[in-house]
Amino acid sequence: MPVLLRPWGHLHYRLRGPDGGLPVVLLNSLGTDLRMWDAVADRLPALRLVGMDKRGHGLSATPDADWTLDDLVSDALALMDYLGIGRAVVAGCSIGGMIAQRMATLAPARVAGLFLSNTAMKIGTDESWAARIDGVRQTGLCGLAPQIMERWFSPAFRASDEAKAWEMMLMRGDDAGYIATCRVLAVADLRSMSPGITCPVLLIGGATDQQDRAGDAATPEA
Repeated sequence: MPVLLRPWGHLHYRLRGPDGGLPVVLLNSLGTDLRMWDAVADRLPALRLVGMDKRGHGLSATPDADWTLDDLVSDALALMDYLGIGRAVVAGCSIGGMIAQRMATLAPARVAGLFLSNTAMKIGTDESWAARIDGVRQTGLCGLAPQIMERWFSPAFRASDEAKAWEMMLMRGDDAGYIATCRVLAVADLRSMSPGITCPVLLIGGATDQQDRAGDAATPEA
C-alpha cells in the first residue's frame, strides 16, 4: 500500500486510472477514508484518480498535535508534487470540499476546477462541534455511529445492505483523528475567501440531504 512520508507521519494514498488520464484529486468527508469514492471511480475509468486518507483517517497516521485546514491543503499539494501532478481537478465532500476550496485560493494555479459535494464555506458552529467532540469522548465513534448515519444517508439507503459497510468504516475510525478534525471544522471559515475562487466549480447535493446548519454536511447516497 503506497504512502507518502510527511513531517507528521505517513499519508496513505491510492492511484487509479491510466497514466495519461486527466488528474482528479479526491478528498474525503469527516469519518470516511478513500474508499468513499470507489463507486464514483468505477464510473470514471479514463481519469487518473488520486485518493488519499487525510490525517487521522483510514490508513494514514494521526499526528500527536492538532492541525489546521491549511495543513490538510499542504498534504494534498505535497501528494500532487510527489506524484508529479502540476494541476488537477479537485473533488471534495464535506470537509474534503472545504480543503478543495481552500486549495483553490492558496494555490489557484494547481486547481483546474472544483467538484464539491455536500459542503460549505462554513460548516456548523463552535457549540455543535464541541458537542460532537464530547460525544466521541463519551461513547467513541461506535456510540455515535447511528446518529451520524442519519446525517449521512436517507432512511431508504440506511435500510440497505450497503449501509452496513459505511457504518463499519465509521466505527473503525480513529477517535483521536476524528476529534482533531472536528476541531479543524469548528474554526474553519472560508466565507471571506470565496472571491478568490476563480476556477470552474460544480456544486451538488442530494434531493433527500439534510439542510445542514449545525454539523457536518451529509454524504450523498450515490
